[in-house]
Amino acid sequence: MTDYFVQAFIYLVAAVIAVPLARQFGLGSVLGYLVAGVVIGPVTGLVGQEALTLQHFAEFGVVMMLFLVGMELDPKSLWAMRVRLLGLGGLQVTLTAAAATYFAWSQGMAWQTAVAVGFLFSLSSTAIVLQTLTERGLVKTEGGQSAFSVLLFQDIAVIPMLAVIPLLAVSEMSGSGSEGGHSSLSLVENLPGWAHGLAVVGAIVIVIICGHYLSRPLFRYVVQSGMREVFTAASLMLIIGIAALMSLVNLSPALGAFLAGVVLANSEFRHELEANIEPFKGLLLGLFFMTVGAGINFGVLAASWDTIFLLALAVIIGKTLILFGLAFAFGIRGSEGWLFSLGLAQAGEFGFVLLTYSTQNQVIPADTAQVLSLVVALSMFLTPLLFIVYDRVVLPRYQKASNEEAEPDEIEEQAPVIVAGVGRFGQIVCRLLRANNIPSVALDHALDQIENLRLIQLKSYFGDATRIQLLETAGIAEARLLVVAIDDRDRAVSLVRHVKQLYPEVWILARAFDRGHGYELREAGADDVVSETYYSALELGGEALTAMGVHPQRARRMTRSFIASEKAHEDQLFDTWRNIEEGIHFSPRYGELFMKLEEALDHAMREDVRLTEDETLAWTPPKNNG
Repeated sequence: MTDYFVQAFIYLVAAVIAVPLARQFGLGSVLGYLVAGVVIGPVTGLVGQEALTLQHFAEFGVVMMLFLVGMELDPKSLWAMRVRLLGLGGLQVTLTAAAATYFAWSQGMAWQTAVAVGFLFSLSSTAIVLQTLTERGLVKTEGGQSAFSVLLFQDIAVIPMLAVIPLLAVSEMSGSGSEGGHSSLSLVENLPGWAHGLAVVGAIVIVIICGHYLSRPLFRYVVQSGMREVFTAASLMLIIGIAALMSLVNLSPALGAFLAGVVLANSEFRHELEANIEPFKGLLLGLFFMTVGAGINFGVLAASWDTIFLLALAVIIGKTLILFGLAFAFGIRGSEGWLFSLGLAQAGEFGFVLLTYSTQNQVIPADTAQVLSLVVALSMFLTPLLFIVYDRVVLPRYQKASNEEAEPDEIEEQAPVIVAGVGRFGQIVCRLLRANNIPSVALDHALDQIENLRLIQLKSYFGDATRIQLLETAGIAEARLLVVAIDDRDRAVSLVRHVKQLYPEVWILARAFDRGHGYELREAGADDVVSETYYSALELGGEALTAMGVHPQRARRMTRSFIASEKAHEDQLFDTWRNIEEGIHFSPRYGELFMKLEEALDHAMREDVRLTEDETLAWTPPKNNG
């Protein structure tokens, strides 16, 4: 028992240290888990042979992940993606498997072994790709959806691959591998083909029927117990049961879990299921990535490092070229095509399953399997770096190119108000000005924002508002007001500074992201600064007071007192901030002023808080529905 505690502690310590560091440096959690596994495995030897056993257990995290992904879809969404699921996914698996098979056969491998190698490298890592896409908020993008379609098809394709591999046994390898056959339970192992097919169809029907008709009564019964841990147990029971059923008929547990998730997508228990399963999914996926890193055999790697590295590089480059060609053929262009291509360029976790199965069935020699497993692991290890290349190299270039491809618009008119930046903040300013018949000229260097404004018939022009020449064309010399609402903090400060130096008579209103940014804008010369969250937070705070029984009129007076108290100390806080920015970083004055502000605020809240009798009688506090 002590050994288990020590091993668990080592894995948890490695994860707690490595993952936050990786996220802090922008490397993503997946790379953090992989590095942690390498450190505690091959580098320090803190964990050993149990990593492979844990890997099989941790693969259940992939099953949970696909269950959660399935709940984000519904049958209509699945039908809508049928073209990319079958067309894009089918072509990717076919073309990649064919290319890898030809390459392996050209290197002198038996054609049966070459086919198994083709199967192996046609798959990508569902765990790494979906986890990384989710972390970066890219699941709903065109590239992310296309990648998901291909990954789903790959999970389906594993089924016929597992069925074909025993037929590829090489007679010369008899006795060279591990013993063939299965040690696990199987209901279809000795069945004829037609019976096997019926069993597969029956298992899928059971999942659909039980998920649709039996899951709701089950969860209602569990909810009536009032015990949250029982609901968690029921959630795990559902997924484990589906995985076991799929395994008994030699289907992919991940595919069965995904199907069950789709069936439960519209269930009233969907969000509670997600909340209960998410922590287990995250821990198991993290454990899986760590075992991949810990399972790297440095002995084999040291003996054949050049071959392994070149093969991993060939896998990534070859799959990227095939995927990029398919992206072009299916109309996935620009940065989305690169996201799709780079995201799926690695081998996948099911590769380890196919390798083990191929070795057991005398299809791939054991020594070759060791090298191939390192190629798979290395390609997975490099995947987070491919996403970093996408984030820091590909995406910025396409964003810059999309803006630079269009020439700045020729500004046809001038107005007393110029609005620089028409995102979610600037649009509201423009609409309010138009509603009061005040002419304005809107500028933005994001073409899609300009097109959005033109759809609602707001006069707007494409161009970089920080260019003084463009502002002069828009009439800054005659303008009365400049509204600065661009999304780049530094560019906003620079724009305010330049305009105030050249045209000091123009009144500048600036949007700030926070208090520090507001001080920077004020120091640059802005005449008035508004934090984008300040008044919305005050509004929400007033509603919170009302919800807790405070009279609405009193809540409004309290918010007005809050504003007055802030303004009374605004200059003092600004002067103190300037001292800090000039190098007095440890001056306690700023903190002391903030405490005085809180005391003044508390005093203001206590003044004029009594309601008149009419106010009290005319208002009914909100009822607590809890």
